[in-house]
Amino acid sequence: MSDPVSIRRLYGRRQGHKLRAGQSALVEELLPRVSVAESGSIDSVTLFGDDRPLEFEIGFGGGEHLAGQAAMRPDHGLIGCEPFLNGVVGALNHIRDDGLANVRLHMGDALEVLERLPDASLTRVYLLHPDPWRKARHAKRRMMNHGPLDLIARKLKPGCEFRLGTDDPTYCRWSMMVMNQRRDFVWQAQSAEDFLVRPTDWPETRYERKARRQGHEVWYFRYLRT
Repeated sequence: MSDPVSIRRLYGRRQGHKLRAGQSALVEELLPRVSVAESGSIDSVTLFGDDRPLEFEIGFGGGEHLAGQAAMRPDHGLIGCEPFLNGVVGALNHIRDDGLANVRLHMGDALEVLERLPDASLTRVYLLHPDPWRKARHAKRRMMNHGPLDLIARKLKPGCEFRLGTDDPTYCRWSMMVMNQRRDFVWQAQSAEDFLVRPTDWPETRYERKARRQGHEVWYFRYLRT
């Protein structure tokens, strides 16, 4: 496995537009109640008080998909990581408005939280529309590299699922090339429809709708951990 330190690095900005008063209040009041502890080992009991299935989303954007998955399976625990403050505010809005008690958030690097979970503890991992880092010299910054994938594979239970969504052709080709080199994941596509049509249990995000409005193809990849 790659050195965890070499893959634990954040790129990009942390905040966009200035928060409104109501958004700041959410960050001050709700975020501490649903945040993953900053240090120490974590599991379903420490996060949710019981032994429940855990799912993990890397970079949840505005939180639509995270909230949708949490609403579909209230008996599961959802952990979402996002370094962008405005995205965290979006997720907090969903948690408050939808009354979601089964979501925990981390505003920062997802890999740091993944490392603290027990091995073979996750039933699903989601990576939707990650930054494609299109320039070849930036390829090492892509989440779809063997270092992060080694960690994801270690934390997923055998027979459980890793999902990737992207609308970037370069990232699509890169991801397929990387995943084809691995023997610990099996692609679930049996026909073109399986990766061109969004599964019914895959909530749509604002980013995805925007991509479609711009005429982009969107690809949906589902892999099982062997």
